[in-house]
Amino acid sequence: MSDLPHILRDWFVARGWTPRRHQLEMLAQARAGRHALLVAATGAGKTLAGFLPTLTELVEAPADGLHTLYISPLKALAVDVQRNLLTPIAEMDLPIRVETRTGDTPHERKVRQRARPPQILLTTPESLSLLLSYEDSFAMFAGLKTVVVDEVHAFATGKRGDLLSLCLARLQSIAPALRRVALSATVADPDGYRAWLAPHGDIDSVALVKGDPGAAPDIAILLPEGRVPWSGHSGRYAAPQVMAEIETHRTTIVFCNTRGLAELIFQDLWKANALGLPIAIHHGSLSLEARRRAEQAMAEGRLRGLVATASLDLGVDWGDVDCVIQMGAPKGSSRLLQRIGRANHRLDEPSEAVLVPGNRFEYLEARAALDAVDAGELDADIFRPGALDVLAQHIMACACAAPFDPDEMLHEVRAALPYSALTDATFDRVLNYIADGGYALRAYDKFKRLTRDGDGRWRVTSPGFVAQHRLNAGIIVEAPMLDVRFRNGRRLGKVEENFAASLSPGDTFSFAGLSLEVEKIEATDVIVRATAKPARIPSYMGARLALTTNLSRRVREFLWDRDAWRRFPEDVRAWLEVQDRRSQLPPPDRLLVETFPHEGRHHMVAYSFEGWNAHQSLGMLVTRRMEALGLKPTGFVANDYALACYGLEKIENPAALFSPDILEDEFVEWVQGSALLKRAFREVAVIGGLVERHHPGKRKSGRQVSFSTDLIYDVLRKYEPDHLLLRAAWEDARARMTDVGRLADLLDRAAGTMLHVDLPRVTPLAVPVLVMIGRETVQQGSAEDEILIEAEALAAEAMRID
Repeated sequence: MSDLPHILRDWFVARGWTPRRHQLEMLAQARAGRHALLVAATGAGKTLAGFLPTLTELVEAPADGLHTLYISPLKALAVDVQRNLLTPIAEMDLPIRVETRTGDTPHERKVRQRARPPQILLTTPESLSLLLSYEDSFAMFAGLKTVVVDEVHAFATGKRGDLLSLCLARLQSIAPALRRVALSATVADPDGYRAWLAPHGDIDSVALVKGDPGAAPDIAILLPEGRVPWSGHSGRYAAPQVMAEIETHRTTIVFCNTRGLAELIFQDLWKANALGLPIAIHHGSLSLEARRRAEQAMAEGRLRGLVATASLDLGVDWGDVDCVIQMGAPKGSSRLLQRIGRANHRLDEPSEAVLVPGNRFEYLEARAALDAVDAGELDADIFRPGALDVLAQHIMACACAAPFDPDEMLHEVRAALPYSALTDATFDRVLNYIADGGYALRAYDKFKRLTRDGDGRWRVTSPGFVAQHRLNAGIIVEAPMLDVRFRNGRRLGKVEENFAASLSPGDTFSFAGLSLEVEKIEATDVIVRATAKPARIPSYMGARLALTTNLSRRVREFLWDRDAWRRFPEDVRAWLEVQDRRSQLPPPDRLLVETFPHEGRHHMVAYSFEGWNAHQSLGMLVTRRMEALGLKPTGFVANDYALACYGLEKIENPAALFSPDILEDEFVEWVQGSALLKRAFREVAVIGGLVERHHPGKRKSGRQVSFSTDLIYDVLRKYEPDHLLLRAAWEDARARMTDVGRLADLLDRAAGTMLHVDLPRVTPLAVPVLVMIGRETVQQGSAEDEILIEAEALAAEAMRID
């Protein structure tokens, strides 16, 4: 500890602690002036490692002004880190101010922070981007010494990562000596992240610091009564057993993959909570007050259970949490490790976790995730070129701060790895788009946001565009939302406009752990009162978690490896044995396709294991081709593991439906004709600043925003089909909404590897997907019992051996 100032040494000694090797190594890299990526297990003291150089420097050379900027993907994490930083600072009586700045920060504090910033500011990428749009950002960040990016894996490869990399490039130009630090527990490709973190992608300028491995986690799969259901993906059947786990632990976090499922599980647990233990719910659509109450209660050890979504996936450190439960399959080993890390946030003690699979395929997936964690196998991270709508937003932010020279701006932008290969021509297109909206829109003044001066510098056309940018900037474009509030004004949170449109006065729904009855619906609000009536659950359009290719591969290997079946419960083993006897099991390198009649229709089930998104897209394309071939399709249904299509004519040659040219013909026609592209365009138009969500003095409803974007979309499709934002929307629709990469891989190998088995009736492997036919749009929960009864009847037919 000789490298530490005596006040820090004394603090460690008083606590009975010794700094870990990687913490001191991070300090050594800081003293050498090097950027650093720290990869260390949860509970290894990553946050302290990130801040130790800052505390050391501020002890050795006290200074006012902003010294360190900490960037988190979650507001809750920024608040939690502030709470954990303030304790040692107060105990050492250091004159260091630590503050947070997120969308939840009061306006007066935001203004004061720009004039008199704290030494340490904790924020998010979006709030940093807004700070950089102010004229005083140059003075505020001129003395900045360090940027710490926490949980870097959570956003580096997406659009928020694009924005942050651009912000880092701007900060580096304002403060050239700035040092960059990134922290993560789950990184499969450290070199990819080193390059992302480095100025100009110079990987050698970023030191890789690895923490010591922690204790192996203790993970179990919960099987109530030893049985695994045929269908469903929520694990709701296990609510009594989950409540029993909560009763036998100090504090338990119950993770759900969606907000709607979180509300359902909370209601189920509350009904099973015979002891009346204090439990709560936390997700991103709840009001700030509701989330803070739950976080504070957890921090103070007042809760026994908390039902949560990804809003608490990352880094939040509550020492009393001794068990984590995952409802449904985790969908990836990295995500599972991240969630497990919320339990027993200490390196030397094992984290305890329980997985509750929703169906038999999910049991295999849960087992695959456990094996992947045991093997230290993480999910691959895919880095891609930066998005152009994000670039447009960033350039506008820079212009709001000061006029800029285009050559200098291009050089700065290329210092961000996602934009390092940006061509001059594409950069000019982005500039011209901000300047006039593009060829088809240049007649309208409302799109002329930038003007070029005589000296060649670009500046914002009028102050109104500056205010418009700051009101509308941001990367996360949620579906249009309405506030849920009581008549007295108390806000509970937000539900999506589509769900609100399905409600009428007197309808009931569960939200924030309460049963609510609708009193009336206004333009931007749903007015409710508490009720004891049974209620349905709000649905959200949030992105569905995709099954990773890593777990998909392991599940396929399980199916083929008969020796592995000895590890499975008896009913899962019998399921696979009867499938093996009656049909085939999919070999790891082949595509199994079964065809059989059922209830007067001809069915085709393809076991491709490429995830729900890719299967949904493939279902659309295959049924179009079935229509063209006269097979009279009547529908399709998909899950993460299989796609089932059905119609009135027998499918004799499935290979004809899976040829790669489907991506050239039906795919383009489908995406352009569907709502997918319009939805993607709405997002890029909002991010790219073409359409505003908020106008000074008023907020637009979701319908108004959709109407504006749809109108512009139709104009551009007709008059400027190669518009910059149409191109960006097409890329989004292809990559994110349809998972076209996995789709292309599947179709490339389909014809050559297809194993077609024609059968007289439904097979065991087909049951989990077939039971969802006709249920895709049913509100989850309301028909679950009926689905389970139907599944048992279908399973009885499938498991019968003639």
